[in-house]
Amino acid sequence: MSIRVVVVDDQALVRGGFAMVLNHQDDIEVVAEAGTGVEAVEAARRHRLDVILMDIRMPDMDGLEATSRIVDEADWNVRVMILTTFDPDEYVYRALRAGASGFVLKDIPPAELVAAVRTVADGGRCSPRRSRGGSSASLPNGWRSTRRCPSASSASPSASARS
Repeated sequence: MSIRVVVVDDQALVRGGFAMVLNHQDDIEVVAEAGTGVEAVEAARRHRLDVILMDIRMPDMDGLEATSRIVDEADWNVRVMILTTFDPDEYVYRALRAGASGFVLKDIPPAELVAAVRTVADGGRCSPRRSRGGSSASLPNGWRSTRRCPSASSASPSASARS
């Protein structure tokens, strides 16, 4: 069974790029794309997704509010992973406290994005392996001891073969 994903970002090229990478996998299906938080909430309701890749800063409704609404309203096991250009900041921390299962930097290598989606879909939590200045030690309580997203090289052989 495929991991059902929606990609949410207000920049169409970014959104499309993430969708192309994920759709190339045998076990991941991007069932929708959204450009605002409002569209993300609607897509979650309509498609009952497994994983939502959510940009944090968008027009109409930001990713923080959309994450909170989706997690609060969902009567199924949905996971939200925050997409951000910046190292962890207060927006990311608030999204994690609102129920997001992790975050990745937008410059993540494609194979690591795939591994992160699989980890979150499987119930894991993710944060970047590297940082441009932020520290994982400053993550909210409950995140200090969680595993980081696996690198593509540490993913299972069958997962790596699909990348």
